[in-house]
Amino acid sequence: MEIRSKIWLEIDGEAVFGSGRRALLEGIIRYGSINRAAKDINISYRKALSYIKAMEQRFGRTLVERRVGGKSGGGADLTAEAKELLRRYKMLEDGVNKIIDRKFSEVFGSGKRYIRKKKIVRQDV
Repeated sequence: MEIRSKIWLEIDGEAVFGSGRRALLEGIIRYGSINRAAKDINISYRKALSYIKAMEQRFGRTLVERRVGGKSGGGADLTAEAKELLRRYKMLEDGVNKIIDRKFSEVFGSGKRYIRKKKIVRQDV
C-alpha cells in the first residue's frame, strides 16, 4: 500500500501552479520549445499557451520568454523568476512528501498489515 498526494498553489481560489504546469516549465527548459514541451506532456500547444498565460497573469510577471520563429526558428526560455518558482515548488513538494511519508509510516507501519481480520463469533441465545 502506498499513499498519494497532490500539491498545487492557488491565488484567490484559482489554481496557478501544480505538477502539470511544473512539467510544462521543465519541458521548456529541456527542449527550448513550448510546442515540444506540450507534446512531451500530451497537451496541445494551445493548452500550453493558456497555462502559461494564466500563470503569468496570476503571478503578475513573465515566466516564459518567447522567440518568434523564422529562419533561425523560434523558441522559449524560462525567466529567472520561473526557475526560482520551480526550485521553491520542488522544495515545498519534497518537504510535504517527507511529512506525509513519515505520518503514513507512523499510522500504517509498512502498509502491508494495516487491516487485521476480525474473528466473528456467533453466539446463540
